[in-house]
Amino acid sequence: MSVLTLDITATEQADRSLRAKSMKAVMLRRFGGPEVLSYEEIPVPNPKPGYVLIKVLAAGMNRLDHYLREGSVMPNLPLPHILGVDAVGEVVGWGDGVTGIQIGERVIPAAGFTLREEDDFNRPLAMSPSFVVPGVHIWGSYAQYMEVPARWVVKDETGLAPAEVATLPVVLGTSVRAVKQVGEVKTGNTVLVTAGASGSGNMHIQVAKALGARVAATVRDDEKGIFVKSQGADLVINTRKESVVDRVRDWTGGQGVDVAIDNVGGDELARTIAAVRPFGTIVVYGFMGGIEGKFDVREFFFTQKQMRGTIFADPEDLRWGLEQIRAGRIKPALDRTFSLHQASEAHKLLATNQVKGNFALLPWVE
Repeated sequence: MSVLTLDITATEQADRSLRAKSMKAVMLRRFGGPEVLSYEEIPVPNPKPGYVLIKVLAAGMNRLDHYLREGSVMPNLPLPHILGVDAVGEVVGWGDGVTGIQIGERVIPAAGFTLREEDDFNRPLAMSPSFVVPGVHIWGSYAQYMEVPARWVVKDETGLAPAEVATLPVVLGTSVRAVKQVGEVKTGNTVLVTAGASGSGNMHIQVAKALGARVAATVRDDEKGIFVKSQGADLVINTRKESVVDRVRDWTGGQGVDVAIDNVGGDELARTIAAVRPFGTIVVYGFMGGIEGKFDVREFFFTQKQMRGTIFADPEDLRWGLEQIRAGRIKPALDRTFSLHQASEAHKLLATNQVKGNFALLPWVE
């Protein structure tokens, strides 16, 4: 009898949550600078069968949001659109067919997932035909509510504040993917991380340290160097003052690093390649420095180096990362928070690289 009462109560609560008709959201209606983001009131999503409705407590911001906003990535993105891949929130409702979820349960939506259940176990998941990323292929987390498939949320057991949790899904999952899976970093390896103060860069450092590696990281000013040192970097290289290749070779006894994680790309990729030892590995993830770059192909076939690409994480990558979070071996790097109506201001800072770690939006804070 008591179980039945609880079920009825949960259903009634879910029904009540769907009576909220409108919500605040940040809309992208045209491509351009940070000023194109508009703070609006729009209808609350009505969750489809198999989906949960989440009250967004915090939404993470990523450099991908900047590229999408300016139109340099996915120029054919259907508009209007809501950005935001990362989120943490409370379940407030669901569509037909959802079981095993409770009202008020705090959850983290996956940063990428499949729409068709038959694709759920494809690996890498990002190669599945029905793979989508919230905030990219579907509306995302820059809003007070969002809907996601119930099978693609995980219970938030980190014990962290919502703003800290919201910075994790993309950078944590993809860092585990890049460093542990694709880079195959092991205890005792030497690792070079470019743009170490960026949202992904600082997490690359922490993942590599959690795996037992020694880490060198590049920055472009001394203030960011202090931040990167606090994230665990053993060697900090200011690229405006020092030669990356020379410092790395001195640090490694003239050999070069075992693995480099490059999220800059462009012409700086050649420098990263040169800093890697013979038979070493370069993992390419990101293009802050441009989508094209020149390098000497002889750096590969004479020295037998390997270049590998990576992008979105598999569920196992995020699970491993969250285990490290709970164990205290990896920590979120929250720079600052903004309310939803300050999204344009946050994007201005994001566009000019004025961030150490990650930003988060708080949809319920004025």
